[in-house]
Amino acid sequence: MAKEDTLVIHEIYASIQGESTFAGLPCTFVRTTGCNLRCRWCDTPQAFYGGTRMPRREVLGKALATGTELVELTGGEPLLQPGVVPLMSELCDAGRTVLLETSGEADVSRVDPRVHKIMDLKAPGSGESARMRWSNLDHVGRRDEIKFVLSDRADYEWMRDVIRARDLASRTPNLLASTVFGKLAARELVAWVLADALPVRVQLQMHKYIWSPEAQGV
Repeated sequence: MAKEDTLVIHEIYASIQGESTFAGLPCTFVRTTGCNLRCRWCDTPQAFYGGTRMPRREVLGKALATGTELVELTGGEPLLQPGVVPLMSELCDAGRTVLLETSGEADVSRVDPRVHKIMDLKAPGSGESARMRWSNLDHVGRRDEIKFVLSDRADYEWMRDVIRARDLASRTPNLLASTVFGKLAARELVAWVLADALPVRVQLQMHKYIWSPEAQGV
């Protein structure tokens, strides 16, 4: 069996989308196992290891069986597994709206253009800012989203400077500014964004307010 034909899966479940421009919509999450980054604020370290190896066709069937129009590939880092790329295309072929949560370090050039890429740009507070693959920005289109996760004022200023220096608003109108849960007060971020007239969407992780911040599979 070719390496593209199986995936190591941490979990598959239906919930609501907690972030992005799709926040609040019913969504099926396909969480893959494994990540090559170790962000200081990571909230899914349980997906670094373990999981179950499954045939890609079985993953596809489970994702479609939930019945949600929206399906997100997340992790871990989904693009570490070769089978994720054809899986996303198969989900698109089945009529699903497909989202990809990716770190910004993994190469996104092979991702089906029908997929909505939600790509992190790692601020210094993550400890992984030096790992960014800046060439990924060449593959960001108007339907894609760029996300910054911020832990303090220094992270905010880094985001502001990157947005301006790289003219990110001309690449996509979907620039997302998130706070590290419990680390940076959202009201502070809002005040900074308004003061700088920054073209970003301030967002919260809805699922952490609906359920416990430590809850998994929700």
